[in-house]
Amino acid sequence: MTGGGGGGSRQTYIQIGTSTANFSRSGGRRGVLTVETGLDVADAALHARAGQSAPRLRAAYNTVITRVAASLRGDAPPDVERLARELQAATDQTLGQSGARFLLGTVMAF
Repeated sequence: MTGGGGGGSRQTYIQIGTSTANFSRSGGRRGVLTVETGLDVADAALHARAGQSAPRLRAAYNTVITRVAASLRGDAPPDVERLARELQAATDQTLGQSGARFLLGTVMAF
């Protein structure tokens, strides 16, 4: 993604990466929840802050994803709407302000 408007364009996308968490499936089987994450940050100052905060964002996302994985029941799929809301809240809290839009990539539970 690039910034809008005349002149030059700049990158607004920041790839945070893939996070995984284990969970228990029905019958005692183990499962894995895998989530791809990224951010779209149009504001240049916030973009720089988000880039510098990538390790803290990954840690916050891992916490949320682990909690969501632990709440999965049986073979039910993850609630991606809830997951996206919680990860956006973690983004805002970690950065200390809103303005960075959390982007949810592939979500797999297997």
